[in-house]
Amino acid sequence: MALKLTSPPSVFSQSRRLSSSSLIPIRSKSTFTGFRSRTGVYLSKTTALQSSTKLSVAAESPAATIATDDWGKVSAVLFDMDGVLCNSEDLSRRAAVDVFTEMGVEVTVDDFVPFMGTGEAKFLGGVASVKEVKGFDPDAAKKRFFEIYLDKYAKPESGIGFPGALELVTECKNKGLKVAVASSADRIKVDANLKAAGLSLTMFDAIVSADAFENLKPAPDIFLAAAKILGVPTSECVVIEDALAGVQAAQAANMRCIAVKTTLSEAILKDAGPSMIRDDIGNISINDILTGGSDSTSM
Repeated sequence: MALKLTSPPSVFSQSRRLSSSSLIPIRSKSTFTGFRSRTGVYLSKTTALQSSTKLSVAAESPAATIATDDWGKVSAVLFDMDGVLCNSEDLSRRAAVDVFTEMGVEVTVDDFVPFMGTGEAKFLGGVASVKEVKGFDPDAAKKRFFEIYLDKYAKPESGIGFPGALELVTECKNKGLKVAVASSADRIKVDANLKAAGLSLTMFDAIVSADAFENLKPAPDIFLAAAKILGVPTSECVVIEDALAGVQAAQAANMRCIAVKTTLSEAILKDAGPSMIRDDIGNISINDILTGGSDSTSM
């Protein structure tokens, strides 16, 4: 697996290269906050938002489909955040509507559905493109989105965590599995959502967010990086996702995927080909994760 740093065209000004041999997982008693390299590059909660670099991760081999009748070994679970751990997809769409309303552009929450799970820039920019918004500034829109979302929709301890999320993460850890948050959202939103959901950052062995990546879901980069940080082969990872982009990213990373119907219908999710489908995280059992389940909703 090769990892490289590329410089985006606008707000980022420097360019560095980071090889897989120079990337070392950060290990501490607290939650993972970034990468450290032997060249001194460190992407954390603070510096990732101000970093002059983006990570691009290349897969070692083409994606493969893993059949549930040969589920295989599981060593880690990668949780998406919006729509999986946190009941925040609708809240995000409402905050986005607020942003466009301030710009004088009429949109609905449904306009944002095709762009869910792709990161805030594409989430907002995709609708701006469809609506042909002239002079749209993605950086300014994203900044305003976070201001509205954090102030209005993701207040601390507001109870946006899905029932069963805390219990499943805890059960995974008790079984000796490594657990990570792997989200296309920026770190500022990840931290706010987890806090609002009552999920401690220290529960997770790694938290991987969009800030450091050039390619977001449906590209596999975020999942590949999470697996590398955890020190687990991609074939031993199970992803839990709610968005098409997330399911596609899991497949591209050669990982099994459990999809939840919190955002999209079962028919739409089936077309993406997850390993199995459940109603929400509260309906996922540890048996589903470890053995692939055995009922009719397994794909």
